[in-house]
Amino acid sequence: MELKIYNIKGEDTGRTIVVSDSLFHTEPNDHVIWLAVKQYLADQRQGTHKAKERSEVSGSTRKLKRQKGTGGARAGDINSPVMVGGGRAFGPRPRDYSFKLNKKVKSLAKLSALSYKAKDDQIKVIEDFSFETPKTKNMVQILNALQINKKKSLFVLPSNQQNFVILSARNLKNVRVMSAPNLNAYEILYSNSLVFSESALKELDNMNANA
Repeated sequence: MELKIYNIKGEDTGRTIVVSDSLFHTEPNDHVIWLAVKQYLADQRQGTHKAKERSEVSGSTRKLKRQKGTGGARAGDINSPVMVGGGRAFGPRPRDYSFKLNKKVKSLAKLSALSYKAKDDQIKVIEDFSFETPKTKNMVQILNALQINKKKSLFVLPSNQQNFVILSARNLKNVRVMSAPNLNAYEILYSNSLVFSESALKELDNMNANA
């Protein structure tokens, strides 16, 4: 597959980059995408939720009243879930929500998501760029030049990219920056516009070829 390369001013450089067809023309598998997104969101959960049960609530364990003869329902101690201020029945406990997915499954999900983006013409490739100092203004100028300033955008950079680009984008609500090795199906689908630097796309293509 051949893609045009733009500069940070949004101009066509006249150059192209060739990547393997499997990167953007894989037959999408919706179920695999669902699994990958589900795993990603599960990994984001802290799982620190906790409610006190009857054995953990502070209070006397004395039986409130005799078992029979009162005309009312039986009652145990004051910590019972049916009492005001009592413990919660079957309350949430801390747990780990993460689960394992095979590498090939996650790889197929990523390729499926990329194929959807390519089909919708939501992928752009730009020349490698860097900033001398972290400035949000520099990132805004690139967004305006590429005409994606009103879209949720994901910039994919090579793994050795300097940190100034990330710092320049962190104050922008609809812009995310990540390295090619960390790219995943959720981040791809979340964005309306996917912008690859030239080196990042080559790195991603090499990773796909060696998978």
